[in-house]
Amino acid sequence: MNPSHPSIPLSIRVPQSLEYCLEPRTSLQFVYSKMAAETPVSAPTEENPDAHLSVAKQKKITAILRQQANLQKQLDELRAEEEEDQGQDVNPFSVTGELGTDGKLKPIDYDKLVKQFGTSRIDDDMLKRFERVTGHKPHRYLRRGIVFSHRDLGLILDRHEQGKPFFLYTGRGPSSDSMHIGHTTPFAFTKYLQDVFDVPLVIMLTDDEKFLFNADRKLEDTVHYAQENIRDIIAVGFDPKKTFIFTDFEYIGGIYKNACRIAKVIPFNQVRGAFDFNESDNIGKIFYPSVQAAASFATTFPHIFGTDEKKVASIPCLIPCAIDQDPYFRLTRDNAQKIKLGKVKYQRPALIHSVFLPALQGFGTKMSASDLSSAIYMTDTPKQIKAKINAAISGGAETEEEHRRLGGNVEQDVPFRYLQFFLEDDVELERIRVAYSKGEMMTGALKKICTDVIQEYVKEFQVRRTLATDAAVSEFKALRPLVWGGNPNPIMPSAGDQPKEIVLKALSQEPPKEPKS
Repeated sequence: MNPSHPSIPLSIRVPQSLEYCLEPRTSLQFVYSKMAAETPVSAPTEENPDAHLSVAKQKKITAILRQQANLQKQLDELRAEEEEDQGQDVNPFSVTGELGTDGKLKPIDYDKLVKQFGTSRIDDDMLKRFERVTGHKPHRYLRRGIVFSHRDLGLILDRHEQGKPFFLYTGRGPSSDSMHIGHTTPFAFTKYLQDVFDVPLVIMLTDDEKFLFNADRKLEDTVHYAQENIRDIIAVGFDPKKTFIFTDFEYIGGIYKNACRIAKVIPFNQVRGAFDFNESDNIGKIFYPSVQAAASFATTFPHIFGTDEKKVASIPCLIPCAIDQDPYFRLTRDNAQKIKLGKVKYQRPALIHSVFLPALQGFGTKMSASDLSSAIYMTDTPKQIKAKINAAISGGAETEEEHRRLGGNVEQDVPFRYLQFFLEDDVELERIRVAYSKGEMMTGALKKICTDVIQEYVKEFQVRRTLATDAAVSEFKALRPLVWGGNPNPIMPSAGDQPKEIVLKALSQEPPKEPKS
């Protein structure tokens, strides 16, 4: 008999590592003891200790043991993955790669993140469908795998194809006076999506988050940073007729009702697990995820979508963001449909994820506003940009002779990675890649090309930012109806579900005239 449980034969052993996976009343010991308590059909023997059970019950036990063995295998695999992943840390508050044996940070492993977060890769079939449905060539970020992962992008393409409304939602955590080039990349992609889909966009400045999550930061500072960052965002080139920009502190009245709705259905253990909160964290951190979640619901914006909450609740959003922000919206997706207005459930947000623009020091971390040496800022001069790129980590060989013989490694070259982000011409990018990999192009020449591209990008941005006046900021922040078109040629038009109709019914006004092109 099994000494750990006198009523269980030695042939039945439950791996201790599985005990916590089973509910107490459904453990194998409980199942077996209940079966053994019934009238046996024969006496147990040394060869067959289970002979006192019927054949059917023996089969049940065998099935349970097989299931337990499968669980043990899964647990062993998870533990192995966890050990392998030790060191890589990607969350909304920090991003670092695994520390190698050489003391250097390894590049972020995005395949592991896809598996860890449970997202889906954007494959060739999805890219082809995107182009077919939108009628537009995929953005270079999509073509080059910079935007690489998604949740329910296919459902958003379904809605666009059918002429059903949705909106875009993205944001910025204001932690400095100026954004760096890494901050601008998700906004540039969001502008592309707005132009392609012709849909409304809401942009959240999380001045409250940056105050709550930094013990040394003053509230007045985050408020100031938010106002300056709004000018940076406007400089990306968004259409004010289709864009609403807000800060959490200023629009909390619009956010709070839905923040409370989602907060009420999210258990604390989920928040703690998603963000690794502990007893010493302030309670503002614990509530904040519901604030960020609230902006993913169309009912948070009645001035855009109307006041009929039951109708508006059916409108989903698509969130372009870096993959470190996924935990916020994974939590939202897990709980959104617990919110019901009558029979109408809130929609889960869809997401489309980008990789990180690496820091100047290498691929093991991203550009950071808190580390001035890691980033190229949108306020940098051409001289500063040149100096930073010349100091960036390269994939070139140690000497010119070795480089010409062995070639450069573009997978470890930060300036080449920047070209993948900012150089539009696919043919020119491939020419550079081949020449550098063969050793025909030296590191200095590659850095010179990168410097020219980044200097031009920042210069154009700086010119546009001069147009982000106080009046322009007020226009983007004003509570007003937005004007958009959606898909002009839907395959399956949905009566009464067009975005303009929702706005016009809510505001009881005539359709505004379309601007002349």
